[in-house]
Amino acid sequence: MHLVASRKCPFIDSRSLEVRTGREALFRQSDGSFILYLSDSDRLPGAEERIVRLDARSALLWTNEPPENRGSFWG
Repeated sequence: MHLVASRKCPFIDSRSLEVRTGREALFRQSDGSFILYLSDSDRLPGAEERIVRLDARSALLWTNEPPENRGSFWG
């Protein structure tokens, strides 16, 4: 598995209304498939984490996502 790209995404937490930083990382597996790792915090205990499998088209869309749309894969 190889890291293709990673980024930090600022957002407003809906519960606390605090500005927080989420993390996203795109990995490519040896078979050519992609995995997107999402975390709503890089330091808080109990952070929500998700792993999403992506096809090549979705991985390309993720890498070219404009800054105002970052975090769209959470939905």
